[in-house]
Amino acid sequence: MSGRLSTLAAAFVIARRDFTAILFSRSFFFFLLGPLFMIGLMSLAGGIGQQVRQNASRPELGVAMAPADAAAMVKAQRVLAPQIGPAMPTLVVVREVKPGEKFDPVAEMKNNRANLAAIVSGTLERPVLTGPEGRIADWQGRVGLLAAHALGRGPDVFPPVALAGIATSKADQTSGQRSTAQIGQMVLFMLMTILAGMVLSNLVEEKGNKIIEVLAAAIPMDAVFMGKLFAMLAVSMVGIAVWGLAGSALWFGAGNAMTQYPAPAVGWPAFLTLGVIYFAMGYLLLGSIFLAIGSLATTVREVQTLSMPVTVLQLLNFLFANFAVAMPGTWVEKLAMAVPFSSPFAMLAYGAQNAALWPHALAIWWQLLWVALLVRAGAALFKKRVMQSGPAGTEKKSVWRRF
Repeated sequence: MSGRLSTLAAAFVIARRDFTAILFSRSFFFFLLGPLFMIGLMSLAGGIGQQVRQNASRPELGVAMAPADAAAMVKAQRVLAPQIGPAMPTLVVVREVKPGEKFDPVAEMKNNRANLAAIVSGTLERPVLTGPEGRIADWQGRVGLLAAHALGRGPDVFPPVALAGIATSKADQTSGQRSTAQIGQMVLFMLMTILAGMVLSNLVEEKGNKIIEVLAAAIPMDAVFMGKLFAMLAVSMVGIAVWGLAGSALWFGAGNAMTQYPAPAVGWPAFLTLGVIYFAMGYLLLGSIFLAIGSLATTVREVQTLSMPVTVLQLLNFLFANFAVAMPGTWVEKLAMAVPFSSPFAMLAYGAQNAALWPHALAIWWQLLWVALLVRAGAALFKKRVMQSGPAGTEKKSVWRRF
């Protein structure tokens, strides 16, 4: 027995050491505050912008009835506006229907003004409300109140309001899911780019104060590499959890709801779970390369020089996966899923547009294989370069000769 820890046990020790050291440091606290300030400012700007949009382009409820009925409905809203409040769209007359004239509310909504939310047709005795299924139910009672007032009835007698819901079209659903896919890819790319760079600064700092040499004398260098990589992944997950909880509190506290936005094909719970998994896969792939690069550099300037090509290539992978979103089912999408560095982005977008889950199991297995290969290769380079590092003043080589 040599007395030294196994590689996995030593990696766990390094991961626990780095995780606790970074998590309880003042620098990590201020690192967390930076995006929180941005989230707060974006929420404030978004709330102001939403209020401006609501005031500038309030949804309109079209009225398509006989001239006398239409005028009575508009007059009723003017009278009852203080009691109904701003939740009711503004009534506008879009068509004065003559006796015996055939009128199609759905065609009118497609051809009329873009801000038209629904249409009230029929008569005051039997109004018909046509519009999106999820919204017209909220206006049914208010439309009945307006019709009752227009008829001169008491507050306890309301005419029945028929609902004619318009289901969301397949084209609208596809467009919404594509938007969700692209937004998910953007968030994934930003998180990976911001958080993966932390491993470089941590490694360069420990190389500068000779901590790496002390660790190398006690445990295998492969364990140091894996421990640092998975520790930074755990720290990143903590940061994402803090930012996610703070952003969700501000978002939902402002009155927003997930139902307002296009739902992914797999559903929100599965989509968010896949997002966490694909972030971990992408982070390990990118982090293993960054750690290997950090073993070649001794200064922050060299880190920036060496990491720039990797960052540019990662941007190209993101753009490639983003381009594949618009070409579902083609060889472009399949290639984006197969390339290891674009696969997390492409598969997250696939989950937003397709309900099948089995391709994700295959993709996660494929990404884990590449993570294992890159971690092993990065650890070998890390071990070779770090063990060869010597005093800074004995020999000055350019960064390119270290290859």
